[in-house]
Amino acid sequence: MSRMEKTWLLVVVAVISCTAFCVYAAGPVPPQDRTAWWQEARFGLFIHWGLYSILGRGEWVLYQEHIPFAEYERLADRFNPKQYDPKEWVALAKQAGMKYIVLTTRHHDGFCLYDSKVSPFTSVKTAAGRDLIAEFASACHSAGMRMGFYYSLQDWRFPNVTPHGRLIPEQTLQPLVDQAFAQIRELLTQYGTVDILWFDGMWPYDAQRWRSQELIDLARSLQPDILINDRAGLPADFATPENTVAARSRPWEACFCLNRSWGFAPYDRNYKPVHEVLRLLASCASQNGNLLLNVSPDEHGRIPVEQAEILHQVGRWMQLHGRAIYGARSSPVVAPNLGMESRVGDKVYLLIQRWPGSTVPFAWCGSKVRQARLLATGQLARIEQKADRVWLHDLPAYPPDPYLNVIELSFTGEPRAADPAYQ
Repeated sequence: MSRMEKTWLLVVVAVISCTAFCVYAAGPVPPQDRTAWWQEARFGLFIHWGLYSILGRGEWVLYQEHIPFAEYERLADRFNPKQYDPKEWVALAKQAGMKYIVLTTRHHDGFCLYDSKVSPFTSVKTAAGRDLIAEFASACHSAGMRMGFYYSLQDWRFPNVTPHGRLIPEQTLQPLVDQAFAQIRELLTQYGTVDILWFDGMWPYDAQRWRSQELIDLARSLQPDILINDRAGLPADFATPENTVAARSRPWEACFCLNRSWGFAPYDRNYKPVHEVLRLLASCASQNGNLLLNVSPDEHGRIPVEQAEILHQVGRWMQLHGRAIYGARSSPVVAPNLGMESRVGDKVYLLIQRWPGSTVPFAWCGSKVRQARLLATGQLARIEQKADRVWLHDLPAYPPDPYLNVIELSFTGEPRAADPAYQ
């Protein structure tokens, strides 16, 4: 080997060693990389399902009606969802334009939809005789659907842990904490890749007593790329405002139910109309957030037809307008006179709630608008622009989409807001 070859060999070895050291030193995947796919997705399906679906009065029925647990646990002898087909759930989510699904593996009532070795109160050990989470995981993995597990830290089978605000003594809380560690290990080792861990039910609200950091570290050791929400008392990867759109400076996801109930409640007819669901989705995406929209299957595993129809309508809208939602960020060009706006790459989307007629005006635009296209029909507008003021002419007098109309704006250069000092 010549001196030159030896020199190059030493350089190559040094580069490889340096790269290996840098990878080792980098440690776990940084949050911004873990959340990249999730912030591109913007839209997910939440599913609340369990024993409470038999009673049809919501997921808190055990606590709210103060049902003795000995009476409530007998529901497990009736819970045998013959029509449960998670492949249909996944297909519905895909058709609606959703990119991930989060399912309740165990809610506050303590009933596990999977084969837990540390609890007798599971779907495998009672009437169903099936690991319902295994079937769900298989359906998600087969369809390429990202999958999340909801897990309640609370378990109302344990004494004195209902949310009365009382101080739970250590001897009562410790078995509950031990169960959480055991069950999180089960959930993250038995079902392949789990993309999201969605904690809930942290009472008492004390991350130290729950050993939340250790629990999160355990989850990351088992699933290094998993996303974890903020409901174990620590910020983790993303915030979770509930039934409200509350933008944060960090990754966030608003969760909403389609009616007023998370769990199955057939007489709750307070369904959000399609245009309201789309308004919520657009509001989240335009403020750098996600929407996690809940459905509530019945005791047989069927998603109510009213809920499925809403999702079908949303999906039809997403087929034409999804480019304004996926990967959306806040836009520097705004049009509050029209509704909302989002930015994806170098394009801005006007999400118009108040259609103004054949001319669509907006202002405070600091870039030259090169093209404006109505996504519902593909029609191009005639553009008039004077300084920061823009008029889009020759559009329909009446809005062509019945729910939410979107105009895609292309610019010469980067989209920018006008200098607010400009008069």
